[in-house]
Amino acid sequence: MAARTRYFVLKEKAVPDVLLKVVEAKRLLDSGKAESVLEAAEAVGISRSSFYKYKDDIFPFHDNAKGRTITMIIQMDDEPGLLSEVLKSVADYRANILTIHQSIPVNGVASLTLSVEVLTDTGDSSQMVEDIEGKTGIHYLKILARE
Repeated sequence: MAARTRYFVLKEKAVPDVLLKVVEAKRLLDSGKAESVLEAAEAVGISRSSFYKYKDDIFPFHDNAKGRTITMIIQMDDEPGLLSEVLKSVADYRANILTIHQSIPVNGVASLTLSVEVLTDTGDSSQMVEDIEGKTGIHYLKILARE
């Protein structure tokens, strides 16, 4: 089982400058104002290696919970009922499933891409992620995007 990931909400003034610059570089890439990671990194004053080191670990916090989408990739054992347990966790937190894609298992491990809409009454979405991540048979969970 993968190590448990913990999430924190911080005020901007408590976040190291390099992490804020990574968020800004990601915004430049997403908006098309920068065409490459190198261009985005140079524009905000960080190295490419700093961008790659932190790009999957920091996201801007959007206070508008209704309609927010979380897309995650999960590597999990190919066991009967495990997908059902994952989906039950999503249902228990009252999130709305938008898309599900499960690959054909290779060596007994399947990859699942899951997009969920976090609604006003969903509850703590980071707790939902931790709940899924903590299930027996889950090897890896990574949040790909939050919108």
